Amino acid sequence: MLAGTLFYQGDMDNALVIARQALSINPNCAQAHRFMGAVLICTGRMAEGRREFGVFERLSPRDASIVQAHGVIAISYYFERDYERCVEAARRQLSAHPGYTLTYRWLAAALGQLGRTEEARAALEKSIALSPREFDVYVRNRVPWMRPEDHEHMLDGLRKAGWDG
Repeated sequence: MLAGTLFYQGDMDNALVIARQALSINPNCAQAHRFMGAVLICTGRMAEGRREFGVFERLSPRDASIVQAHGVIAISYYFERDYERCVEAARRQLSAHPGYTLTYRWLAAALGQLGRTEEARAALEKSIALSPREFDVYVRNRVPWMRPEDHEHMLDGLRKAGWDG
């Protein structure tokens, strides 16, 4: 949980140290794998992060946090500029969990990057309509765990989707 707290504060170096320490004590600690995956993705190590999320899901297949993990996997493809895979992962995630509103934002950004403007605008509108406050918090303000370049990349996709913020 300390790794998670450090992650949400944007202290990726220490979050990684703590997650590794937890895994050295208990290699089957699902939450340590979860936060290790999140840290790796948010520091640009996408494939490694997705592998950690895979271990997390294998160790704790009914964990409620799997919804969030699947969302971050979709984001990892966006960060890699693999927009098609991002769209696929986001749609799979939304098919299983349509109430997870953050994914609509990344779906809109990926579709915007692909030039699929109509679909992008629909996803953007759904993201804002389902949770306007959440959209505002995550878009207008860069959250501590997101690198500035990743935030700008997201904004670029959202603008292409029709956002005029």
